[in-house]
Amino acid sequence: MAKKVTIEDLAVMTQKGFAGMDKRLDGIDKRLDGMDKRLDGIDKRLDGIDQRLDRIENLLIRSLDNRVERLEDKMRQLETAIGK
Repeated sequence: MAKKVTIEDLAVMTQKGFAGMDKRLDGIDKRLDGMDKRLDGIDKRLDGIDQRLDRIENLLIRSLDNRVERLEDKMRQLETAIGK
């Protein structure tokens, strides 16, 4: 036969269920804080990588612009030489 559960029994069971939650939540909070610190470090590293890539991109663009300008100058010289 099934045992009848009283309100007091339910209150005790509920209290026991919540008793360890504070400790578990504190552990989770500490782990999340650690993850936040690691993510902050990753963000800083990615910012540094972005800056370096921006510099490289600017150098490449400048180099290509210079090459195009030199080619245009040579084309003008050739056009002048052939009388066009």
